[in-house]
Amino acid sequence: MVYLLGTRLGHDAEARFLGDFAAGNLIPEHVSAADWLRIAELVQIYRDLPLGSVDSSVIAAAERLSISDVATLDRRHFTVVRPNHVTALNLLP
Repeated sequence: MVYLLGTRLGHDAEARFLGDFAAGNLIPEHVSAADWLRIAELVQIYRDLPLGSVDSSVIAAAERLSISDVATLDRRHFTVVRPNHVTALNLLP
């Protein structure tokens, strides 16, 4: 996400995003031990996309937390993947 913000929206947007973490407006979710198996499975299933480990970790965490809203600028990958807990993710913004 930070890479996409920096390259598509500029360094100011990236800095504001990082500032939101520092202010507690955004809270990072840690990857659990069980998530790693699901991440590997998603990378394998969507190898033709290709879906990388970072995007797969977002999907695995969303599944584990039963979250359907995902903030991303990467619509290409997230519109294709079908998570286990919902028909499709609700992509924000």
